[in-house]
Amino acid sequence: MNHPPDPRPILVINGHPDAAPGHYVGALADAYCAGAIQGGHRVERVDIATLDFAVLRSAHDWEFGAPPPAIAAVQEKLLRCRHVVLLYPLWLGDLPALAKAFLEQVARPSFVRVVPETGQATQPLHGRSARLIVTMGMPAFFYRLFYRSHSLKSLERNVLRFVGIRPVKSTVIGSIEDEACRAAGLAKVRALGVAAA
Repeated sequence: MNHPPDPRPILVINGHPDAAPGHYVGALADAYCAGAIQGGHRVERVDIATLDFAVLRSAHDWEFGAPPPAIAAVQEKLLRCRHVVLLYPLWLGDLPALAKAFLEQVARPSFVRVVPETGQATQPLHGRSARLIVTMGMPAFFYRLFYRSHSLKSLERNVLRFVGIRPVKSTVIGSIEDEACRAAGLAKVRALGVAAA
């Protein structure tokens, strides 16, 4: 097996809110991790559904509260990695609520360090790249053509680029009720893992 000349530290984040086994997003996360290990990369994984954290309910808590230990551990993993992979199912046209709550916890001002005068972040994750992998029941081309990949673009612009992550690439896996589409998605994501893409 030929390993790439520059193995990358990768953080894979499973954004499905249900910790029960058998979800397709979890299988995709498994496939990416297996491919990345096969490619010689160093992989850490976070499953959002298993983390212990509360939903932020006030600006004061977000700005001045300490992150829960589970979130602080994720922040450390983000600092260690060079490539972030976030997988999630499209729910009501966007991230599941728990995944959004997770991102709000991670991107606290104490971590992002927003400059008050400009409102700009110090971009603590500058130099890292990302891959977004989203699953849905509708065909992928319909989501991209009709909905113009709204949630993906919002996540890239308002969260990932804000903290310095770029480039951000995306993979949309649609029609997941179809077994052939599911199998093709797993193979594609495993290949992305091998390439750390």
